[in-house]
Amino acid sequence: MDDIASLEVRWIQGVSNSVVFVDNKTICYTRGSHLCFLNLASKVQSVLQNPGRGIGAFTADGSGCVCAFSEQKLLPSVFVYSFPELQVKNELKGTAQLDYTSLTLSNCGPYLGCCSSIPDYTITIWNWETAEPICTRPQAGKDVISLVFNPHNWLQLCALGSTSVTLWTVEKSAGYHALKPSVIDLPATDGTFVEKQVYLSHSGHNNVPYFGPEMPVTAISGLKGDVAESVVSKLCSKARLSPASVCWTSASQLYVGCAEGFLLLVDPESASVSVLFNPQSSDATPELTRCSFQSLTVCKHGLIVLGKESLVHCLQIKETQISITKTWRVEGSVTTLTCSPDSEYLLLYSNTSQIYVLNPVQSDSIVKRADVVNGNFVAAAVLQSNNIFVLVTDSGELQVCSAVGVLLSSLALQAQGTSLACCPIAQYAAVGTTSGRVLFIDLNNEQQPRLVHQVQLYRCTVDHLIFDPEGHYLLTGASDSHIFLLDAKPSNSFSVIGYTVAPGAILSLSLQCTRGCEQVKVLALCSGREGERHEGSVLTLLTLPKRSRADPVCVDRYGCLSTSTFKASTYEVPHPVSSCVLGDHEVFAYCHRRKSLQRFPLPQDTDDASRQVVHLEPQQEVGGHPLGPASLALSAHQLWLASIGRDGLLRVRETASMERYVELQCHSCRLGGFGNVCFSADSQTLITAGFRDGSAVCSILRNKCVDGDKVKEAALYDLSMAHYLRNVFHKENLILTEMPEWESERELRQETDAVDVTVQRGSGRPPLQLSAPPSHPTWLESRHRAVIEEDNEKLSETKTNLRKTIRELCDTIQQMMLENEDLPDVERLEQHEFNLDTEEQKRLDAEVDEEVSRVRDEMEWEILTKCYLYDVLKRQCWDSVMTKGRSVEAFHSDLKVKNYALRARTEQDMEDLRMVHNMRTIEKAASASNLKDGSKEVGSVDDGKEESAALTGSFSAQLGYSNPYVYDQFSLKTTEQRINQITLLQDVIYCIKTAFNAEFEAVHRQKVQELNRVRDRNRQIGAIMLALNSSETLWEPGLSRSEWPERMLTVDEAEIKAQKHLTPEQKEEEKRRKLEEQQRLAAKGDNSRDRALSDMMDGVLQVKKVDILKMEIPPPEFVLTKSDIDWSEEEKKAFKEFEKKTKDLNEEKEKYKKLLEAEIKKLQAASWDATEGFDETLTKLFEKKVRCETAIYQEELKISCLVCSVLTEEEMRNRELELKLQLDKMLAYKDEIAGDLKKHEEELELFQETFDSIVAEDKVLDKEFRKDFFDVPTHMVDHLYKLFKRRPRVQKVRAQAEKNLGSLKEQRLCASLAPEALGKMLKAMEELDAAENAPEGLNPSIWERFCLVRRTKVESEQKVKVKALTLAEMKTFLQKKRDEERAAQQEAKHLSDKLESDALLALVLFASSLHKERTHFQTDIMVQILLKQGQGEVSTTGLTPDYTHSVLQHRSVVEDLNRTIRMLAEQKIASMVERKDFRKGIIRLEWDNKMRRMQIEDFINKTRDIQMLQLSEEQQDYLQKTDQDSRVSKQVSILEKTIDFQEKTHLQNVQHRMKKTAQLKRQAAVIASKNTALDQQLSEMQVTVAERKHICEEIASEENEAAKSEERYQEILQKRNLENLARAQAEELAFFGAELERLRMKNFPSLDKLQHN
Repeated sequence: MDDIASLEVRWIQGVSNSVVFVDNKTICYTRGSHLCFLNLASKVQSVLQNPGRGIGAFTADGSGCVCAFSEQKLLPSVFVYSFPELQVKNELKGTAQLDYTSLTLSNCGPYLGCCSSIPDYTITIWNWETAEPICTRPQAGKDVISLVFNPHNWLQLCALGSTSVTLWTVEKSAGYHALKPSVIDLPATDGTFVEKQVYLSHSGHNNVPYFGPEMPVTAISGLKGDVAESVVSKLCSKARLSPASVCWTSASQLYVGCAEGFLLLVDPESASVSVLFNPQSSDATPELTRCSFQSLTVCKHGLIVLGKESLVHCLQIKETQISITKTWRVEGSVTTLTCSPDSEYLLLYSNTSQIYVLNPVQSDSIVKRADVVNGNFVAAAVLQSNNIFVLVTDSGELQVCSAVGVLLSSLALQAQGTSLACCPIAQYAAVGTTSGRVLFIDLNNEQQPRLVHQVQLYRCTVDHLIFDPEGHYLLTGASDSHIFLLDAKPSNSFSVIGYTVAPGAILSLSLQCTRGCEQVKVLALCSGREGERHEGSVLTLLTLPKRSRADPVCVDRYGCLSTSTFKASTYEVPHPVSSCVLGDHEVFAYCHRRKSLQRFPLPQDTDDASRQVVHLEPQQEVGGHPLGPASLALSAHQLWLASIGRDGLLRVRETASMERYVELQCHSCRLGGFGNVCFSADSQTLITAGFRDGSAVCSILRNKCVDGDKVKEAALYDLSMAHYLRNVFHKENLILTEMPEWESERELRQETDAVDVTVQRGSGRPPLQLSAPPSHPTWLESRHRAVIEEDNEKLSETKTNLRKTIRELCDTIQQMMLENEDLPDVERLEQHEFNLDTEEQKRLDAEVDEEVSRVRDEMEWEILTKCYLYDVLKRQCWDSVMTKGRSVEAFHSDLKVKNYALRARTEQDMEDLRMVHNMRTIEKAASASNLKDGSKEVGSVDDGKEESAALTGSFSAQLGYSNPYVYDQFSLKTTEQRINQITLLQDVIYCIKTAFNAEFEAVHRQKVQELNRVRDRNRQIGAIMLALNSSETLWEPGLSRSEWPERMLTVDEAEIKAQKHLTPEQKEEEKRRKLEEQQRLAAKGDNSRDRALSDMMDGVLQVKKVDILKMEIPPPEFVLTKSDIDWSEEEKKAFKEFEKKTKDLNEEKEKYKKLLEAEIKKLQAASWDATEGFDETLTKLFEKKVRCETAIYQEELKISCLVCSVLTEEEMRNRELELKLQLDKMLAYKDEIAGDLKKHEEELELFQETFDSIVAEDKVLDKEFRKDFFDVPTHMVDHLYKLFKRRPRVQKVRAQAEKNLGSLKEQRLCASLAPEALGKMLKAMEELDAAENAPEGLNPSIWERFCLVRRTKVESEQKVKVKALTLAEMKTFLQKKRDEERAAQQEAKHLSDKLESDALLALVLFASSLHKERTHFQTDIMVQILLKQGQGEVSTTGLTPDYTHSVLQHRSVVEDLNRTIRMLAEQKIASMVERKDFRKGIIRLEWDNKMRRMQIEDFINKTRDIQMLQLSEEQQDYLQKTDQDSRVSKQVSILEKTIDFQEKTHLQNVQHRMKKTAQLKRQAAVIASKNTALDQQLSEMQVTVAERKHICEEIASEENEAAKSEERYQEILQKRNLENLARAQAEELAFFGAELERLRMKNFPSLDKLQHN
């Protein structure tokens, strides 16, 4: 087929990773395995197919119109393409093994930077024109996220990592290039700059720390090399800012945006960092405090930053001042922004593939250019009527795209989509969901799709949806083997016709419907076996009639299609296939196991075809996809077959010749390849959905042969089908448009209550929740429920009768079972004989036995697990302990003493201890021999005197547990001695614990004995209390769990609350034991002697003392039968005798009770005394435990100090090794630099020689000029020499430009721009070489020769210039190398000094020397000294005193000092008492004087108050006048006249108001008549006003808004002016009031100026 057609990508829809500019108006982004180019001005999209396998990292250079991307495969390549030609410039094959993480292109030349992923992490800079790597740095891009070239200097490259920013500088010398890193030291998270930690090797001997010299963390951890530095920097350094974005400035500086909201400025030359914006500062801009600076870009308007809440700010930065010049708000969430090369467009991009464009020059509005819903496409289909493409994502978004790939609309389904199909007879699509629903979406309005219907069919995912070509049916398939048949016409409300069950899970569905044939054939691929999930070998062919209404004859009551409706045939293929399609009497299938495409012919229909399985054999088999499985699709005219596999390849072939095909790489094989493939109605367009790449590719089948019959046949078939379905299409679409939108809640209730499961239409509201709740029944469940309800309604009476009969039968059987229990054993029936259904009983018994067996197995496994865990814990935590931990508690207090749990010492510990003993024995012997020779040193090891506890540092010797081999604290100088001392001290601790445990065991045994004695006494007390009938509670002490820990390992019978389960053997044993007991009792028989003894004397021959309390004298018989009057004399005497005996017996009882009570008190007192004595013993043991604990803690403290000193020595050794390693590394680096320096010096010398020779040759050209033109007159030669020196004007302009560009531009000119500059110069020289520029009278041949000489001179000058720049570059590079060598020498010297110092410090602890510092550190040994209470003269600020700066002195010195202090204190107290008495008199006199002065001031103040008392005029008149009655009468007359005047005025005002009221009523009547006339005109005026208002709003909305704004502004301004005026008037009134009050107070007379008559 490749000779008549080819596949081309038409458009791509899907998710893009990033978007960049490829020129000023075109953006480039990835879609699946393709690159898409979108022109922002014309909105034209073009696609570049990936030549490799998928697209990894990609980038573009907008100024150079170049894009580059890497492929996704092993050993990937980088392709560089030009735009808009889309031609490959070069293929770069680097050292990357798996993938590239970042790519970047330079604006300054043909340079590309790339960073590879694991395992090499190599950063490489390429010249993509020559496909040669310029420089490479392995293991440098481990944490790199993106690379960015400096747009003004390709020699600078920024690498952005997740936690760091690294600047890479390309150092070049002629043809040599090298990458040099410079890691930017970012500030801490609070904005402060963190200084690098400098670890000193040690402190001076005057300030040595308490626990030895301070060591760096690397020495403490024991790490060395680069690992130590990286680990320590992460653990010990302060948390730094996390860079989120970088951007180069026009000044070649770097903006760094941090995730914490900081904006930094980095100077690449000095690697210095300055904080431009700190969100934590008090003066921070509020709008920027919410900005995370996740994306930055620089344009001509300023710095554009992206903040939170979809805000975009334009910033102007002057030094450290930041101002926001403009702010835009975006509708969606934006994550990335970039600027076009000409700064005309600003592109904003989100993770959900929404692309926004802003043109700040033309408008401030942000326009959405592309919108792709995030998610992976699960299905794609074509709406055959107008070639509209429909896509569904796994997130539940339905997208509608035009024929050119423009997204028209989208609809949120609120359910995860799984399958999709478009109806051929109406403008709607059916969508299957994971919840088992089928949704019907109306697409008549392409801009606003809507949900019009849904039906719940499955409890599982709807995997397959398919329409027949003529629109009769919609078939669905799922993994539960049910195939549902739905009416596809909207006029029939998409009713469910019925269902059938396939022989396995449905793997694929296909249809075949021929026009003119009244049958629709459906082919279903079924799994057939339980293990086959994605492949099947069973094909089921269903033949259905072309009718769409459910007929009672077609389906049964449960909705299952009857066999009379359709014909089913079953076929089996030899190998499982993953997909198949049905053709014309043949099946096309893909076999993944054989990786082949197979054709199976179908046999002719027979009568018994449905009753047997027919085995099919492949008629033809061709090669398939390299990666499977694959999905198949058949074109509408059934002549073309399309397949797409996991490799992402789309292949189209003719069904007649399957060997040939055309193919197109549509999707990435790394992401799973295909989702599905679908043909359009004209069979010219195919659409495929990717598996996980988030893209849908529309490809077109281009015809190479114009007159191809296949193409014409496909077009004619499409036209004929459209004409055939035209009437049905218009009719069904009209009904579909009238259907309202789906309303979920009401329709769910209708579905639940109705018998017919067909879903009705809603009320037009938008969908609320489309996914079916778990309680909502499916169509099949509702159908079954309706059948059950119908049967219940029909057979309700029969069921009632049956229940009544069964109940009577149960009662009869129960009565029979009760009667059976009373029958004799011979006639009695067994219980199982009453079972009417023995089989059911056996089945239930078997189920119970099975469940019991299962539960028993689970319990046994659980018990076994717990037993194993018990054994492990007991072995590790109990059996391994030699002395179990236990405690002893006091009887009458809360005192508790615990012993020491000890494990047995291992053989290694004992061996170490013996070795230390032997070593100490040898040392003592050597010391003794030295003493015999006359060495009598003070403080020797064996001086015959025992040291005091204060010097030994513990009480272990006082307790009697000292070890004679223990070293003296002042003689521990070597590491071996300290390690041996640790072993000996551990032995001392073990001996202390062992000795205490022995005493503890004795006390514990004593308590057990006391408990036994107390139990014996309590037993006696209990017997006595039983005789006394006393219910007093006894004190019963016992051992607690901590005292008897062995009880925790055993379980008592009382602890088991559940009933004990007995095995059948145990039950038999219990039964046998009870039977033997009964036989023994029966054999004993009835003994009359024992019975008589028991009746007469309670079973004993002698009466004990205890039995007196039980004795009772029976009263005479006549006392009960006669009254007192009827008694005879003898009876009275008998009664008196009875009373006397009773009295004697009672007295005897009382005596015996007192005796028993005394015995009880005696026994209780004995128990109390014994337990009190034990408590005293336990108290002594507790005191002993405290002393032992003190001694143990003291020994452990000494061990801790020794361990600390040993570790300090180890740290010092580690520090020495670390510095040696650093020195070796630095020396190696120095040697390497020296070697490179020597090499470059040699190259510079060679190049200098070459340069000198070129300069000399250039000078020779000047000198040889006159010789070359010896045949020309002298005046003409002079004129020619001037022309020889003349150069084009372009050279001067270029020289001036080069001077202004600076050193960076010169470096670029030296190599990359030299050919370009020479070409421009030679082009400009052509104008000077023209014949009209020749001097007059010069021979043309001489002029031509002159032009050749001058051109040679120009080329030589240009060559000299290039060589000079190269030479300057090499000298600069050489100078940098020399500076590096000098810095390395200084660092090595510094390390050598540190190493020497640390080595001296380490030797202080090992050997003796006369050096002062060594001697001081050697003698400064940490010892432990015990001080009694009161001997510490150190202030305690915390829990423990600080002895850091304390001095240890003799006791007599302190006592003498205290004695002097007491004497001086007594003298001071006597002087203070005398001074106190004298000052007391002075204070008393001062107090009297002060009191008198205060009284004088009080009297003066009272006099002044009386004189300055202010009075009103009325009060003055009252005081001045004596006739008060006349004054009052005068005031009354004045008030009466005032009242009369006010009454007259009131009457006048009332009359005036009445006249005005009448006038207003007349005016109101006139206005009411006018209003009546105006109301009639109101309706007409309102219509006119509304029309004009609408016109004005449409035409001049902006002018009205401006006018309104101006009006509101004037109102606000007027309001503000009025407020200012009111405020000024208020202030003026307040001033006038204060002035009035002042004048009034001024006129008040003083009291002392009044004159009284």
